Amino acid sequence: MTIIQELKARNEALFLFGCVCLLISMLFLILANTTTKQVYGVNAWYKPFKFAFSTLTFAWAMAWYAYYLPEFNNKLFSWSIIVLLGFEIVYIAIQASKGQLSHYNLSTPFYSAMFSLMAFAATLVTLYTAYVGFLFFKNSFPELPNYYVWGIRLGIIIFVIFSFEGFAMGSRLNHSVGASNDNSNLFILGWSKIVGDLRVSHFIGMHALQVLPILSYYVLKNTKLTLALSIAYALLALFTLIQALKGQPLIKQKHDITNS
Repeated sequence: MTIIQELKARNEALFLFGCVCLLISMLFLILANTTTKQVYGVNAWYKPFKFAFSTLTFAWAMAWYAYYLPEFNNKLFSWSIIVLLGFEIVYIAIQASKGQLSHYNLSTPFYSAMFSLMAFAATLVTLYTAYVGFLFFKNSFPELPNYYVWGIRLGIIIFVIFSFEGFAMGSRLNHSVGASNDNSNLFILGWSKIVGDLRVSHFIGMHALQVLPILSYYVLKNTKLTLALSIAYALLALFTLIQALKGQPLIKQKHDITNS
């Protein structure tokens, strides 16, 4: 509760936006288990659930980190995130309610324009986050542990790189390599178990934003260990990207021996 109260005090706008994302993500998860509309072979509501929950983790992480920056316009940053990512979640949810694609949908001029707008919104958010990362390198933070600052810096760098990796999917209109947008029902993530899946590295890389600072601050408590973990984490994300581009799944589908 102390962390939650501190988060609200640091950035109430992003805190409340995260709360809204949490609530609607739970609603989307309920709908995913109580409705039948499907997209690419899985329930249509899983996608808005993943986007809303991922936005929650992003909004709260950036609300926490941006507070440390001197002379930073937190209000402009916060409302940019709320408007841009809020737009994406709303549109993805609307398309899910109709059982239609949000991403990769070029079936009409309107859907093509909306797909481009989502890409534009994601680009702006990523570039703004990259600017925050630049400020963490530009400024010094004597009141913070050095290992923690490096956890934030490297977490943002890896996030930005693998956020832009999303364009590899958008340009192909396909998150799979070796099939057409396969979803193998790997829990909620839906990663393919038969072909390469570009979403794996996208997911791992983007969540460096939360993983590295948290582990640095609470577990490692050492700058060299933080740097080593960050390199290992980046290599893991890169490995899963190369693996996907080769058409290889992260977890292979087991063959049914009884039917072979």
